[in-house]
Amino acid sequence: MRLVVVSAGLSVPSSTRLLGDRLAAGVTGAVPAEVRVIELRDLAVDIAHNFTSGFPGRALAEAMDAVAEADGLIVVTPVFSASYSGLFKSFFDVLGVRDRDALAGKPVLIAATGGTPRHSLVLEHALRPLFAHLRAVVVPTGVYAASEDWGAEGLDDRIERAASELAGLMVAIPAPRAAGGAGETGEARETGELTVVPFEEQLAALRPAG
Repeated sequence: MRLVVVSAGLSVPSSTRLLGDRLAAGVTGAVPAEVRVIELRDLAVDIAHNFTSGFPGRALAEAMDAVAEADGLIVVTPVFSASYSGLFKSFFDVLGVRDRDALAGKPVLIAATGGTPRHSLVLEHALRPLFAHLRAVVVPTGVYAASEDWGAEGLDDRIERAASELAGLMVAIPAPRAAGGAGETGEARETGELTVVPFEEQLAALRPAG
């Protein structure tokens, strides 16, 4: 399986990247997956050029291909002006222009970092609507980490719960296959290029084992 982490952190080291890494570790602890991390700061110039030229550079094209082909996606942004960063939104804008179905039916875990707990609602008023619009399947638990959350009680539990939910959906919802290709779940059915899994299976994937 392929798990892609999209991090919009700007600093080095980055708490945004750290949160993405910890979420990815939680997912791979539950389901075997190859992890690729996409640092958007490295693609900032390519993203800007794509807006003006309409064509992605090689690095940006490879990143967008990796996201489109992933079995699961973790997206992490720092909070800017009580919302996701412009770089974060720009990446998904150019991805949507290139392939409007890139995230359709794809399991996505949303996460954000910020300096204060007051911005925790960014997950619900900004990120969740964005990925719902892109027709992704967003896991119920989002993870927000304020500066004071690192090393405090509660963050590890939220990371574990969200990672478990994403791992369950990655198993329940096979990645999109070419028309006529075989899915990984017997009960799944294919509609064009999008594999659709019955809602009951998605719910079952989120229930704790045992």
